[in-house]
Amino acid sequence: MNPRDVKTSDDAKKIVEERGLSHIKIGLFDNDGVMRGKYMSREKFFSSLDKGFSFCDVVLGWDSQDQLYDNVTYTGWHTGYPDAPARLLPDSCREIPLEENMLLFLGEFAGQAEAVCPRATLRRVLTKAHDMGFDPYASFEYEFFMFEETPQSVRDKQYTNLTPMTPGWFGYSMIRNSTHASLYHQILEMSELMDFPIEGIHTETGPGVLEAAISVDTALNAADKGALFKTFMKVLAQQNGLMATFMAKWSNDFPGQSGHIHISLRQKDNAKSAFFDDSQPDNISDLQKHFVAGQQRLMPQMLCMIAPTINSYSRMIPGFWAPTDASVGIDNRTTALRIIPGSDNSQRVEHRLGAADANPYIALAAALGAGLIGIEKKWEPENMITGNAYDQEHPKHLALPRTLWDAAQELKKSEAARSLFGNAFVDHFAASREWEEREFRQHITDWELRRYFEII
Repeated sequence: MNPRDVKTSDDAKKIVEERGLSHIKIGLFDNDGVMRGKYMSREKFFSSLDKGFSFCDVVLGWDSQDQLYDNVTYTGWHTGYPDAPARLLPDSCREIPLEENMLLFLGEFAGQAEAVCPRATLRRVLTKAHDMGFDPYASFEYEFFMFEETPQSVRDKQYTNLTPMTPGWFGYSMIRNSTHASLYHQILEMSELMDFPIEGIHTETGPGVLEAAISVDTALNAADKGALFKTFMKVLAQQNGLMATFMAKWSNDFPGQSGHIHISLRQKDNAKSAFFDDSQPDNISDLQKHFVAGQQRLMPQMLCMIAPTINSYSRMIPGFWAPTDASVGIDNRTTALRIIPGSDNSQRVEHRLGAADANPYIALAAALGAGLIGIEKKWEPENMITGNAYDQEHPKHLALPRTLWDAAQELKKSEAARSLFGNAFVDHFAASREWEEREFRQHITDWELRRYFEII
């Protein structure tokens, strides 16, 4: 039985029995998009398919370094970090080519935890889209740097003087992808077997940087694929004696790493594109205009869902392919939102503010949800940009928060966010971003030492 033919609990049991597996790998994603999981015995797995299972809710109450939030109400020392109910998703079954014969199933939090679960948050937005008569589609494209390093060597070097997989600036290099063809083929094979097929992969501008575009799918599947790609790209790299980083910006000397999100809507009643209208300039339908306007107007309020780390804001500087205002343009890569004219199959919007460090579920929930509100309100895009957006003045209300703390305050105040994602998610996620900022403030940077140690 092919793993991607698994649809039901009975199918899941059947494929496990066919393979004679004693244990199965299960995983789910936390606030930061980090995959947490374990091996589960066959008996426990079968029981979990029927009755659900429990997962310690601490994974929704700590940061990417396993440090416990002290400012959230959902879980903490005050609750004793109990188990949270979770469900297995039979149709998420995947082969793990890096582990012979092993199967992976995704899980999702249920019960009270569902209100703050990243995947469930995206599902709530998708329910709204479906109720409005739309089927959303999406795809992610990621830039990531590869290094000839190991988890131990980067720590020994204190994350400095790292050796990139390849030297120099060499975008779209046929030499590089031919020289390292074996690695590229491993990436492509893994992506096919694990069902996050890559539409295109190439070198980007910078030493050791690659860009991979994952094929379009329905929105929830697209987020699953983005999250799995990031996880297992790191695994594959380390199995090859390399390391992959999806930081938004790892060096002052090179451009940041994007996680652009392409989104389109199709009408549920006739399966036609809601964004395509060949009677209008650039084929832009009224619905697409309203959708983009919602993304634009609400971008400052939801920025911390798209740019969720301290490092995210180091990427957002003029001239480095990352927008600094909620700008819109037609096929313009200097704007935050790039309307891409095309056909019924390809008319879409690219959310270019997204960075590689974002949680795919949360980022897509924000990008999609904001657009749906724009359709509801029939908003129109403002200040359409032609030319270089970095050289132009923008309305003050379209300026983006410059720090993670400020972005978290905007999310907390956002009535739109609360209506889309629920109060529990907004309060929990905003608090987690405030925690991240506070953690950063407790540390002294190399920049501060170099600047102030002797002279001040």
